[in-house]
Amino acid sequence: MISRITQATTDRLVASDPGLVRLRLGFSAVLSIVVAVLAILPFHQPLTVTLVAAIAAMTSAFTVNDETPGKQAVTLILGLVLGAASLTAASVGSAVPPLDSIVFVLLIFVAVYAQRFGARGIALGSLSFFLFFFAMFLQTHLKQVPVLLLALTIGIAANAVVRFVLLRRHTDAEFLRIRRAFRARLAAVVRAAEDHLAVGGSERTRKRLRTTNARMHESVLLIEDTAPEVTGADSVNRLRRRAIEVELAVQWLTITVQRTCAEDLDDDVRDDLIARMRRFRSLIERDPRELPLISETEEFSKMLVEGSRIDEHAAPGDGVRRALAELALADVRAQRVAEHDVSDAVDDPEDPDEEKSSAFAYDNQTRSAIQAVVGGGLAVLGGELVSSQRWYWAVLTVFVVFIGSSTAGATFVKGVRRIGGTLIGIVGGLVLTLLVSGSVPATLALILVCVFGMVYMARVSQVIMAFFITSMLGLLYSLLGTFSLEVLWIRVAETAVGAAAGVLAAVVIVPVRTRAVMLDDVSALLEELDEFVEKTAGLLSGAENVSVIEKSRDLDRAVDKVRTTIEPLTHPVNLSSRRDYGWHVLTTVETIAFRARHVAARSQAGLLLNEADRLLLYTGRIRANTAVLREAIGDPGGSGHGTLVRDDGTPVADRIDDPRARSVLTSLGHLDETVIALGRVFGVEATDPEPSGKP
Repeated sequence: MISRITQATTDRLVASDPGLVRLRLGFSAVLSIVVAVLAILPFHQPLTVTLVAAIAAMTSAFTVNDETPGKQAVTLILGLVLGAASLTAASVGSAVPPLDSIVFVLLIFVAVYAQRFGARGIALGSLSFFLFFFAMFLQTHLKQVPVLLLALTIGIAANAVVRFVLLRRHTDAEFLRIRRAFRARLAAVVRAAEDHLAVGGSERTRKRLRTTNARMHESVLLIEDTAPEVTGADSVNRLRRRAIEVELAVQWLTITVQRTCAEDLDDDVRDDLIARMRRFRSLIERDPRELPLISETEEFSKMLVEGSRIDEHAAPGDGVRRALAELALADVRAQRVAEHDVSDAVDDPEDPDEEKSSAFAYDNQTRSAIQAVVGGGLAVLGGELVSSQRWYWAVLTVFVVFIGSSTAGATFVKGVRRIGGTLIGIVGGLVLTLLVSGSVPATLALILVCVFGMVYMARVSQVIMAFFITSMLGLLYSLLGTFSLEVLWIRVAETAVGAAAGVLAAVVIVPVRTRAVMLDDVSALLEELDEFVEKTAGLLSGAENVSVIEKSRDLDRAVDKVRTTIEPLTHPVNLSSRRDYGWHVLTTVETIAFRARHVAARSQAGLLLNEADRLLLYTGRIRANTAVLREAIGDPGGSGHGTLVRDDGTPVADRIDDPRARSVLTSLGHLDETVIALGRVFGVEATDPEPSGKP
């Protein structure tokens, strides 16, 4: 019983943190602090200086996330230079107020604007900002600058030792852990499908199916992102193709299960289908390296045979049986490629070089930086009214709500989360401080626990992260001998002031509405779709050799961007009718990406060489509809755009004999239908084709 509970807990951990990336980052931050503190102890420096070393180690641990160790080393060196300037400016500013508040507010602009420079810009901006903030928190002075720079150097060096020596990243092991997470999340989808079928379909189980599919999608993308580091370039495209096939098979299983729930099934049939899904889960070995052995089992062969029934002899539930067989086969093929088995190699072209965006431009990020400056100024004024000594808490909140936010709605949601997490953290900090009762070792241990929790949960929940931050700061106040309940309530008040200042700036100063950004993102997605269809037509006709797999992933990334932008509309704090509208848009664009993956998985060079006219008819209509939809989105409420054109409704089977060509054209037809559905969301009319346009 205990071993079963332990295994279940391990599976949940693996599934919730693919590759154990967040776990490694959390331990890296904690170990970096420990190494920094041990390294600075022989210098017999005051507690504030020791804390600067610990803070430098912590912030560099979770902000520096460049792709390669070499790039990380460069960022750490640059972070040391900018961090030294930040600590010096903070120490000078404290002696010449209000210079500190002016520099702090200007630093917000630099940190928010730096997001456009990718991982390095985010790391350097955040590192400089947090070091400035903690210098004010610890009330450093100009005469301390030399030892503060020593502490900064020790802290960043400690993180370098942990990052490159003690907890060095091993890509092979991480890739295997990501694959294990994929196995756990695949099993979670099948389990959710079992539950959905068992209850005959419900809103709760339907939401669970959606959530488990989204989490499995994350694992697939992680596998694709990590694969180039552990496998040859010739295997990456094959793995991408096989990974898409698995994802499509999983999604088809969930769709089939939902359709089957609408049928009038006998209890025996329902129980049989549930038992089959359970047996399939039992074949999913926990060690991915053993997965090809599934194909050698009698159960696997039985699933393939039973899943290959022809429609003429179909029985109730055969759709689920076929879907299980397709999923089992797709999964084994993917795992074989991951284990460097090239027996089913498919020639794919090299990925095209990525286009680099302009580093300097007036766009949403620039507007966010301007808003952050204004919000920071308002936070200084409001924070001074609450507490002339701790006004910087309000400025910190402005910085946090603007990092990663590009719309007024996103800023509002982050502000609400920040306040909620802070309120909970006040209680947590008070309880923890009372528990340790002045014990320095216990306080230090709890601070490390809070640091781990903060880093581990940073990518999962802003509320929980804010809870750990506030609890940690309460313990730091206790360690510094300045803890009081009044200080914690000032923290809440300053957080509320900062959140209000940020939201006010986002709404009043060159406001960026969530819907406007959503329309821009949807338009960009349609542009990606147009390019995908164009390249697919070139590949299928034999005119060019391109990677449509990679193009389908560009669509996935565009959908992820829409999902992030649209979150304020779908968040529970939004009680307006736009919440349903947001879900409608999101569901439809996700379906577009799903249909594109279907096309990409089935496309091969020259497959429709003999059906070029029909191919151009299909792809031409999709591209024309996409152009009309982009024009309508670019001019909301306008009437100058055209109308969408539907298919004539003639089944592809009546036109094409080749089953492979028929499958691709059918998938393109479904993609076209989804574009029409997106048009309905935005109020764009669709008409039937002219008689002369019928094939």
